[in-house]
Amino acid sequence: MNRRHALKALAGLALCPICATPGFAAEGEHWSYEGNTGPAKWGDLDAASKVCAVGTQQSPVDIENPTKARLPNLKLSWGKTAETIVNNGHTIQLNFADGSSTLKLDDTTYKLLQVHFHRPSEHQIGGKNFPMEAHFVHRAASGGLAVVGVLMTTGRPNPAFAQIVATMPQQEGPAIKADARINPNALLPMRRSYYRYAGSLTTPPCSEVVEWLLLTDPIEVAEADVAKFAKLYPMNARPVQQLDRRFVLQMI
Repeated sequence: MNRRHALKALAGLALCPICATPGFAAEGEHWSYEGNTGPAKWGDLDAASKVCAVGTQQSPVDIENPTKARLPNLKLSWGKTAETIVNNGHTIQLNFADGSSTLKLDDTTYKLLQVHFHRPSEHQIGGKNFPMEAHFVHRAASGGLAVVGVLMTTGRPNPAFAQIVATMPQQEGPAIKADARINPNALLPMRRSYYRYAGSLTTPPCSEVVEWLLLTDPIEVAEADVAKFAKLYPMNARPVQQLDRRFVLQMI
């Protein structure tokens, strides 16, 4: 099994914060966003997470001077509800029923698994972070991942995000039923222009199996709702990684 196929297999087994349980490197290992188990040490956690330190297609990145390109439209077909919500010790995450929501990109169909949130944004635009970022994680039958990233800025309240912070579990624990009023489609901007690049999971084991699709337009959410999330997770963002020889494409 070559390295890339091995990483795909690992990603299929361990997609934290996709999984609800904390700790997603080797069993018993712990990772965090600071100190001796923070991002600078992720590559030392275990063999599976070594790519966090030595990988050449790591995420997130700072997007500067992207290459304009004729990229395909994102064909999102999402349901209007989430199945469960969980505080997994690293973020707040909403999980979706299997096969109920899809993304079609190029000739591949990906199923929406979950959405989770980072504060501040993990991706930067021209060296600047946004207050938050949402990651909609999709998986293809092959095991490859496509993540739609949505930057979040403060402004008008967003009803879906307001309902998420109003009902999110305050303590780490098992998933519970999500409020039926949380519509994931309401967390998308009107325009679906995006940046695209080949990258990785932004948490251990940092598997380089992700097609990143970061929407260029942010959504607005209430500053008070960002503050509520920040009470639980004041900082849960990996620092930006080197772009190396990759190109970031921007839809025209």
